[in-house]
Parts: sequence; structure tokens; C-alpha cells
Amino acid sequence: MSIKYDKHIGTKQKALRINLDRRIYGSFAEIGAGQDTAAHFFKAGGASGTIAKTMSAYDMKFSDEIYGPEPSGRYVVESRLMKMIQHEYDLVEQRLAEKRGADSLFFAFANTVVALNYQKSNEGHGWLGLRFQLTPRAPYNDVVIHIKMLDNDSILQQQALGVIGVNLIYACFNYYKSPETLLMSLMDDLGPDRVHIDMIRIQGPDFSHVDNRLLSLYLVKHGFTEVAMFGPDGQVLQPSEALYKKHILLLRGRLRPITNVHIDMLRNGLKQFKAEPDVDEKKVMMVAELTLQNLRGLEKDINEKDFLDRVDVLSSIGQTVMISNYHEYHRLVAFLAKTTRLKIGLVLGVPNLEYIFEESYYQNLPGGILESFSTLFSRNVKLFVYPTFKNGKLYTCQNFELSTNLQPLFHYLVCNDKIEDIRDYNEENLRISTDRVLELIKRGEPGWEESVPTEVAEMIKNKCLFGFPCVVYEPKMAAHIHQAVGNL
Repeated sequence: MSIKYDKHIGTKQKALRINLDRRIYGSFAEIGAGQDTAAHFFKAGGASGTIAKTMSAYDMKFSDEIYGPEPSGRYVVESRLMKMIQHEYDLVEQRLAEKRGADSLFFAFANTVVALNYQKSNEGHGWLGLRFQLTPRAPYNDVVIHIKMLDNDSILQQQALGVIGVNLIYACFNYYKSPETLLMSLMDDLGPDRVHIDMIRIQGPDFSHVDNRLLSLYLVKHGFTEVAMFGPDGQVLQPSEALYKKHILLLRGRLRPITNVHIDMLRNGLKQFKAEPDVDEKKVMMVAELTLQNLRGLEKDINEKDFLDRVDVLSSIGQTVMISNYHEYHRLVAFLAKTTRLKIGLVLGVPNLEYIFEESYYQNLPGGILESFSTLFSRNVKLFVYPTFKNGKLYTCQNFELSTNLQPLFHYLVCNDKIEDIRDYNEENLRISTDRVLELIKRGEPGWEESVPTEVAEMIKNKCLFGFPCVVYEPKMAAHIHQAVGNL
């Protein structure tokens, strides 16, 4: 059933092709501003071959009576979407399985969306999902996405929502063999100036091979969003939901691999962050951030295995991971400050502090470094700086070297509690070189194990991460070895 990807297929053509496929049959449930997806199928013609039911529980009381209340009192949330999908899909199966289950691929499409209000004082966003079969009477699969709608007009936002809804349904039935193609096709007839997709989750028996962490990477890589996130358990997170009303402590780096230096930075940075008078330690969320630039390194493209190696190690020590396309710190802070009004802490080393104060990086800003700092430091943000040992000398904020014209600016930020040294550091860790550790791992030479946490060293060896040279035996060779050992 899967066909070759053709990005030139229009929205009406997609809806018509679905309508003309007599196997695909199901229901639509759209609440809030999301009233346009089903309309495309009606207007394309032949909708009776696809649509069992459409509905919109626009009133909150009606919605609660059908799907149950939300404990949070919010309606544009993933939990509401999943209740809608579950309810509607169950009804399709209950009412139609006996009559046409043997020949049909059942589905339930749902969305819950808020578009731009009349005063244009909010941000349009929403959840869309599809539960569907790829074989009659088979278990279902789910694809869920979260989008941000960027048009400055509610009608245009609704129009974009209808397009992406059709794209989602068409992609699930036609591009399921290639999850990356499925993802890419969601933006057909749209652009990143109109819609951002900042979360996607695919699961089900037909997608057991799919790693949703890679799909999160693709979202950022292909410009569908600037930020994607997932938790230590590998489950994808919607960034705004995950960071909402949290104190955020973030470490940025290549983390290839994470070493005792990084652990020391996080541990002591966290201790000082929690000690801040305006931080509630119960609301602190730690995040390890990988930028696209750090993932690419010297290579033109991203090594997916290398990416997953880093994530596996970070997950093993309980880290939430963020992927971003924010090379500049002020852009990163601007994003974080949109998601929370609580305090934000950035843990970084002296080399990254030098980067922040390098004026040449801000030549594209009309206000130069001051414009950048007005964003970076105007909000509730503090930098926690880990010392660096270089050329036989220990560098901290106390002897941080800057050009004469920038020294007053630096001292102002230190005096106003915007920049602070990490104090209780382990000096032995300062001599660890992450690049050196990686070289030893790739060559399989001993000595690197002391530079990383014990559980990380075991994981690298057991799973052959970061190019560690594991010995892989062919089945026949393994049998010969087993027999030889048995004869001893």
C-alpha cells in the first residue's frame, strides 16, 4: 500500500486518494479551532467511502460529557487528545467491526487546538493524532504530533491546521515504511514560517523498529522546529509542556561522551542553583542540551548512531535531553524564558564564557554584544561557571581575561549576581580531556575508564558505543569456539 513520496501532491489530491481507497474508514473529532481537516475530505468528493462520523464538541461541558474532564482544567493538552482518540476509535470498532472489519482499515483522527484569539494576545498551538490499522483486524498504531501555528490571522491558522491534518492521515497510510518520509511529508504545502512541529511520537506493532528520539532529531535537522526533547526513558516530550513552571538548569556540550568533568559540573552547579533564594528545589528540572552544530562537528551530516550513543549514555544517568538549533546563548535563553517565568541556570566552562564575550559573534545584530546581553541577562538567568585548567594555570571568574572595553561589563554582571563561579569542584577532573577520552575509546586502549562514571564505562563497553572496538562473532565461529572450550 505504501507509495513513493511525491511532495507535489496537493491537499485536495491527498484527500481524494484516501476517499477513493474503500478500505480506509473511520471518524474525525476536532475540538477548539480545529474544524478544517474533515472539511477537506468532504470537499474532495467521495467522502462517504472514508468518513463514518465527524464531530466537534466545541462546548467544554459537551466535551467533558463525552471524553471526561481534564484534571488540569486545560483542553489543549496531549491527555485530552488521547482520550478523544481512544473514545472515537473504540466506537468505530464496536459499531463497524462485525459489518466491515474484515475488509477495512479503521482509523480515528482527532485534534484539540487553540488558534489566535480576537485580541491576538495568545499563541496558536494544538495536538493532532491518528490511530489506525495497516491490516484489517490488526492491532492499531498511533501517531501524535504537537504543532505551533505562526500565521498572524486565525483563518490562516485554521487553514494550515486542515492541511497538516490531511498530510498526517495521508502519510500514515502511504509512507509508513519510512518514518522520516512520513515526518517530512507533514509539511507539504506548508512552511516553517506558518507551522512548527515540535513533537512527534509514533508507536504500534507496525512501528516497533522506530526510535522516536531519532524522529526528534529529524524535527530539528529539517527545520520543523528549533527545539525537541525527550526524557531519560526515551519518551518524547513537548518542550513547552515539559518546561512549564520549572526552574531549568541546563548544561550545553558535545557530551561525547559525558565524563567526570560534566558530572562534577552538573552536581555542583545543581547544588548552587538550588541554594538560590528564589529557587524551589521541588520544581528544578535538569537538561542536557545538544546543538545541531555539536552533533555535526566537522562532518557535513549527523551520524545517527553517534547521536544515539550520546543519548543512551545521558539516559543511563537519568538526564533529560534537549536538541536545539540555537547556536547563540541569547537565543536559547529567549526560548527557555518563553516556557517558564522561574529562574534559569546555565552551567558552562570558562571556554564557553569566552565565547559569550566574543564580540565578533554578534556582528549580525544591530546592537552587537549589548543587544545579545539584553536578552541573555535581562531575564531571571544566572551563569554558573566551572573552572578550566589550561597551560598550567587555573582559570575562574576571578582571573577571567577580557579586552579592556569589556571588563566593566563583566564586572557589572558578576557584581549583580548574574555570573558565579562553581566553587566545590574536584580539581583532579580539570585535567580530563574529552577528546582524549574519545580517542582511547575508539582505539580500545585502557585508561579512559577512570575519566567517566563507572556505569558509563560499562555501558560503552557492553554496547560498543562511540566506536569502541567490540568483538562480534559469527554464529558458526561462535559454535566452534564453544566446542573448543568444551574440549579443554
